[in-house]
Amino acid sequence: MLRPILRVPRSAFGLGLRSTVNARRSIHHVPQLPHNYSEGVPNLMSPGGFSIAWTEYMKLTVEKLNALTVGTELEDKDTKTIALMTAREPNQAPIFNYASMAHNNHFFFQGIAPEGTPMPDALRSELEASFSSIETLRREFIITASAMFGPGFLWLVKAGPGDYRLLPTYLAGSPYPGAHWRAQTTDMNAVGKDGSARTFMHNQAFGANKRNSDLPPGGVELEPLLCLNTWEHAWLLDWGVGAGGQGGKAAFAESWWKLIDWEKVAQKSGVLRPGFKSA
Repeated sequence: MLRPILRVPRSAFGLGLRSTVNARRSIHHVPQLPHNYSEGVPNLMSPGGFSIAWTEYMKLTVEKLNALTVGTELEDKDTKTIALMTAREPNQAPIFNYASMAHNNHFFFQGIAPEGTPMPDALRSELEASFSSIETLRREFIITASAMFGPGFLWLVKAGPGDYRLLPTYLAGSPYPGAHWRAQTTDMNAVGKDGSARTFMHNQAFGANKRNSDLPPGGVELEPLLCLNTWEHAWLLDWGVGAGGQGGKAAFAESWWKLIDWEKVAQKSGVLRPGFKSA
């Protein structure tokens, strides 16, 4: 359960909000979420917590992104494309940061449902092969997220047929191979050994991918499937700092796990395609 808090006034902004930048510059918009969270995310975010983590934060990133890209070739590109196009350009770091954060935060909210959804059997088999059990994956997610000493996102990624890993990115870092110049996976010591991406990514630095000009040194081909937002603005209001072992980021992660839309994860992984065969 969410800890009792003093509720902040709810924002007047709703789902599907459009940027307040004038129409000429409002190229990017706050996207519509697949579920109505006007009363908050059940057992995860209060209305005030949701307003900060989604409505207000996405409004800010969209406004900044519009201001930085108006009149450029990037103004009509989606946030993922912008992040990939600017990842290698130091002078475009602010654009990358806002585009990547908008994309990552949207990805996080797209991966949950008010009551969660059951895990399809095909996906369960694949994940158990990579992590030994679903409980191991759950613990790995929560322990790794709790150990991340800094804001970011923790991703479940598919690195190949039947090969699933956890990958942390810090700040606005992106998990996509084309953006690994700014993956910002610097605190890799926070990642657990089993099922983590540390050894995998190290080995890939000297593999076939080193000849792929689209990837940075050590970059790997992978597909993000799910992510957990570990930025404090996503959980601090409702869960507190976790003093005395009560609440905090770990409790937030525990509650998030129960709301995962596994059907959507399975769709992204490809296991629901007709004729799919497990590795």
